[in-house]
Order: sequence, then C-alpha cells, then structure tokens
Amino acid sequence: MFWPMFAVAAGFLGLAVLTVFAVRVFLEARRLGRQVADSGRRISRAAEELERASLSAARAVDTL
Repeated sequence: MFWPMFAVAAGFLGLAVLTVFAVRVFLEARRLGRQVADSGRRISRAAEELERASLSAARAVDTL
C-alpha cells in the first residue's frame, strides 16, 4: 500500500513543479513581448527622426 500512495504523491508533486515552471515561462514570455513591443516603438521613432533629418539635409543641399 505504501508504493501506490508514494507514486500518487510523487505524481502530484511532479505536476506541481511543472505548473510552477509553466507559470514562470508564461510570465517571462509576457515580459519579453513587452520588451519587443517597446523596442519596435523605439525603432519606429528613430526611423521617423532619421527621415525628418534626411529631408532637412536634402533641403539644405538644394539651397546651396
């Protein structure tokens, strides 16, 4: 009777450990997603600034 109870307890413990790891992976994936979105916004902002700078540089060359 001991071994079946031990096997059931070990199974529940294994599921608990897997659940903890699954939650940790989920939270880290959400954090990574937020960082990727933030990086995308920064890249878009930098591209817009570069475009504005190139337009003003092109105007400066045309006036020479």
